[in-house]
Amino acid sequence: MSAAFVLACVAALAGFSTSSHRQDAAGASPTGAGRTAKAGHPGGAAATSLAARSRRAARARSGGLPFPLPPKGLRAGPNLQPGSNPAVLHTDVLIADRSNSRLLVVSPSGKIVWQFPRPGDLAPGQSFLIPDDAFFTPNGKDILVTEEDDQVVTLVDIATHRILWRYGTPGTPGSTLNHLDNPDDALMTPNGDIVLADIKNCSILVLRPPSHVPVERLGENSNACYHQPPLRWGSPNGVFPMDNGNYLATEINGDWVDEITLGGKILWSTNPPGVAYPSDTNEVSPNRYLTVDYSDPGQIVEFNSTGKLLWRYGPSSGPGALNQPSLCRPVPGGPDVLCNDDYNDRVIVIDPRTDKIVWQYGHTGVRGTAPGYLNQPDGVDLAPPASITVEHAKTMSEPPSHCVAGVPIGTCTFGAAAG
Repeated sequence: MSAAFVLACVAALAGFSTSSHRQDAAGASPTGAGRTAKAGHPGGAAATSLAARSRRAARARSGGLPFPLPPKGLRAGPNLQPGSNPAVLHTDVLIADRSNSRLLVVSPSGKIVWQFPRPGDLAPGQSFLIPDDAFFTPNGKDILVTEEDDQVVTLVDIATHRILWRYGTPGTPGSTLNHLDNPDDALMTPNGDIVLADIKNCSILVLRPPSHVPVERLGENSNACYHQPPLRWGSPNGVFPMDNGNYLATEINGDWVDEITLGGKILWSTNPPGVAYPSDTNEVSPNRYLTVDYSDPGQIVEFNSTGKLLWRYGPSSGPGALNQPSLCRPVPGGPDVLCNDDYNDRVIVIDPRTDKIVWQYGHTGVRGTAPGYLNQPDGVDLAPPASITVEHAKTMSEPPSHCVAGVPIGTCTFGAAAG
């Protein structure tokens, strides 16, 4: 992305944005911050433009995306930690810099090539607070952000640095229409739908911009979270696409991971081995899954659908030890794993062959806003075509109009009833 990325954005204007965090197993957020300004919603021409953009997303694939790959032979810049090897990354990294209330795109050499919000990016009355996770959309032109502790999901246009759409009422948790309660890991499907975990409402939600009426809710809309899928979920904190068109749901309570369909079918459920607080499980390859333990010290665990351990990274001390990491994902094309190590204030790449950190942006345990510093980064993605939704664009399934046969009554609700 680098210089070419900046030029592409400047040619169409410029900008970036995101927000939020996680719930503990008892149901409370580990960091409860106060809320101030309310965010407005675009309407009229903006809503029409968004609907057209969503339709175009269905046709978008990895080709023609506005994110040129970085040139080969990059050297580590001064923002990276010593020993970092830019060659382990083939594209730029999107970081939800949670407690700095900003989004960053960082090149493999450590240069900041995009940021949101900059001064003037937010409209009067809009807020952008504590972005928890951020992912590129399938068309590669927008970023979808969960501001978990501010109870909203926000769609940001990369080129114009403008908020296109928002679901939820900032600072106000709830379970009715246009309300969320600790939303997490919102991802857009190729037709423009948004699948997310609604943690404290114990369910999985599907939205369709520009509407503020949900498409579907999977699971009862309840604040009693326990493992009984598909009717109940034990504080679900991630719903990630699989190559076969299904989704991986992670449940905090009881340490569960489930393969599901949006029609309510459960293919299997298992316990990631030795994990206290599972977070954001995603697929590495068929029957190989990656989760992180949001603990101190934390760990990264690969396992299969029977719960068999395939790889574990979890030093108890030293520079490699993790402090409440919340998301790791495989780096396409190699064995490496990209992670945000939240409370160590860094984003890292680990080589599973050596169990060594081979790339690091952020100073371990030192918070800051200057280039090379982060403050509790809580989400990462890779720039297209290596982003999660672009990689899965051909296989991500859409919500059905009804539940599959045989699931408990109340498993799936649609339209206004889902809100």
